Amino acid sequence: MPPPVFRFAPSPNGFLHLGHAYSALLNFDLARQAGGRFLLRVEDIDPTRCRDEFEAAIYVDLAWLGIAWETPVRRQSEHLADYRAAVEKLAAQGLIYPAFESRAEIARLVAEREATGAWPRDPDGAPLYPGAAKSLSPDARERRIGQGAPYALRLDVAAACARAENLAWTEHGEGPAGEHGIVTAEPEAWGDVILARKETPTSYHLSVVIDDALQGVTDVVRGQDLFWSTSMHRLLQELLGLSAPAYRHHRLVLDAAGNKLSKSSSATALRALRAAGATPADIRRRVGLP
Repeated sequence: MPPPVFRFAPSPNGFLHLGHAYSALLNFDLARQAGGRFLLRVEDIDPTRCRDEFEAAIYVDLAWLGIAWETPVRRQSEHLADYRAAVEKLAAQGLIYPAFESRAEIARLVAEREATGAWPRDPDGAPLYPGAAKSLSPDARERRIGQGAPYALRLDVAAACARAENLAWTEHGEGPAGEHGIVTAEPEAWGDVILARKETPTSYHLSVVIDDALQGVTDVVRGQDLFWSTSMHRLLQELLGLSAPAYRHHRLVLDAAGNKLSKSSSATALRALRAAGATPADIRRRVGLP
């Protein structure tokens, strides 16, 4: 049997904090205990928020914690062709469509619908897509694209779920409500998610399943805030013919008010804690690791 493969996959859109330290150290520890491999992946598909200085700081912070990773590091921005190929495969199955509404237009549509009652939200609290782009004719879509209109490629989740029934995963950790063992996937809860945009041929949901498959990741260990994202990931894996890794979701490191840590909080940034005299051993104790 090949060794298990674990990964830590931060986005360089801010400095790492204690929550990142916990996840990175946990993955690194589990890889060592299992005699496995540990990979670092930089999820830098958002050119407006990702910056070189944040990526450089990731390497400094992880090395300071005593974490070693294999090289070369996979940077998503260097592999857009992989994601474009996956989009084309889904398009060939008739499972994606272009939607042309701006964020402001979507907000207006949601407000109109909520005038008569609550509009459904996804597990992250964002409103489900309320538009009617799915009903546009092929000619109308091509005309809008030919005119240079911005668009997002959305997954027709109803059609996708009809092709991938009875999806589930085995949870080796624990979900937000204590979910463990066999968990039934509910991808429809996400609505018609964006898989790519005109200017960026991928999204988090799409790129993460492609990367995990191409890198041979066997164990995905990540925070409970991504627990229900697994539903969409299982759907995409099924549609694209990808094997599913083992999933283990871990507790989140919270601030004094009980909120999820943010990259904008300098109080918990690793570089700030290091500058204040903290040691790697101190960080391990603060996040509850031996």
